[in-house]
Amino acid sequence: MTLMTANRPCAPSRFSLLRVLTSAHGTWRQRQTLRALDADALKDIGISKSEAQAEAKRPLWDAPETWRC
Repeated sequence: MTLMTANRPCAPSRFSLLRVLTSAHGTWRQRQTLRALDADALKDIGISKSEAQAEAKRPLWDAPETWRC
């Protein structure tokens, strides 16, 4: 029998403090990079400056599930 995980982006795993800290740092780094993008780069990815700023201000624990893998 094969375990199907098509509806779940991440396989279940044990709690790991290192994994949580690494994920939080990655989220912080991505949001800081997003905050630093210029208007042309934001236009290329299809978001406005205000949307980028709003995303960058979100708390670390408020990240999409797909970012937490």
